[in-house]
Amino acid sequence: MATRDARFPIDRRHFVRAGVLAPLGVGLSGYMRGLQAKEPEAAKTPKARSAIVVFLGGGPTHLDTFDLKPDAPAEFRGEFNPIETNVAGIRISEHLPRLAKCADKYSILRVSHTQAAHELATRFLSTGNRPVPSLVYPGYGAVINKELADNNRLSADRDLPHFVAIPNTAQSAGYLGVRYAPLATTEIPKPKMPFGVRGITLAEGLTVDQFEKNHRLLAELDAQFGKSEADRRLLDGLDEFARQAHDMITSPRAREAFDVSLEKPETAEAFGESKFGMSCLLATRLIEAGVRFATVSFGGWDTHGGNFKACKENLLPQLDEGLSALFNSLAAKGLLESTAVLVTGEFGRTPKINERAGRDHWPRSMFVLTAGGGFVGGRTFGESDANGMGPKGEPITPEQVAASFYHTLGIDHRKEYHTGTGRPVMLVREGSVLPQLFG
Repeated sequence: MATRDARFPIDRRHFVRAGVLAPLGVGLSGYMRGLQAKEPEAAKTPKARSAIVVFLGGGPTHLDTFDLKPDAPAEFRGEFNPIETNVAGIRISEHLPRLAKCADKYSILRVSHTQAAHELATRFLSTGNRPVPSLVYPGYGAVINKELADNNRLSADRDLPHFVAIPNTAQSAGYLGVRYAPLATTEIPKPKMPFGVRGITLAEGLTVDQFEKNHRLLAELDAQFGKSEADRRLLDGLDEFARQAHDMITSPRAREAFDVSLEKPETAEAFGESKFGMSCLLATRLIEAGVRFATVSFGGWDTHGGNFKACKENLLPQLDEGLSALFNSLAAKGLLESTAVLVTGEFGRTPKINERAGRDHWPRSMFVLTAGGGFVGGRTFGESDANGMGPKGEPITPEQVAASFYHTLGIDHRKEYHTGTGRPVMLVREGSVLPQLFG
């Protein structure tokens, strides 16, 4: 399933092959023409202007959601049955009936990796880079903040943050610095109730009110530590947060964007009243208002015990209602084509059910959903084996997911950034774009 990005220059392996063929009258140019004829079509032109990442913290079970195995032995297949969707050949869990009705709007990826610990796997799926002790890679939101927002800082959108976490996120700015860290709401809107922006937290848990009170202190620190490059980077980031904080609390547009009570009743109703549904509603409003990146965190998927009860009674109904409403609402507002949506946890769960009717950590098989922004809908990519233990054939990797996600936003995953010490680092070190995800 993995593909080599057609935009990469020829590598050492291809040079060797071309050399072997040269005595037969086939030179490098002829070999490359033949190679290109066999390459998959390059990914289409990016369409997304903004993005939403839904992170299912804890590791959602793939076998009970989007990769059911009804013919597997009982100790693997579990209690749930698959149902048909509005796309022929795609079946998902019976407890996701609303998502079944809009399966044409998203695609299902079978992804595999080897990080079985929550923290490491979360960092992997939030950045597209395998974690290393020596460096903290920036999450999707920080990169999008830097790449898209920095290039489009028009006066009209200075009152809106570019990276909002609802209510918080495991993503960090990493080596990009505090300037690109998320603005976290820390709370979730309540149905039909106004939701203000004054409680929003900035970097390191600081609030808007605190930034207002500390504005003079920042000026004093600036004067005192201005000669230190490290301090200069930190202060520049804090100054940026202070400006955004002031702009938000004084902007009617920002207040309206965060106030879910202003949404049309017929639109809001589809999201329901769960915390996840209200978070998805807020995310769609923020994107509609002009925010470039929003992430929604929905935890509780670490179902080592009572997996089927938790999924049936709580997790899957919330996911079904909120996520289907997010897809349908973005489409109805004309925003799905310009908004890339990525839905992921950190890993899947063990195919074999444990003695507590639960499933444990299992990175070798998991699902990722993609939608909007040029991603094709109504498809599945990759395949797991008969019991959902691992990939059948070559796997799709988190690096490929990241490279493709960035591609649809017009961001080159091979671009080099520099750490605070000047070290060059490729945005996604080992990834390649999967052209087939774009139709």
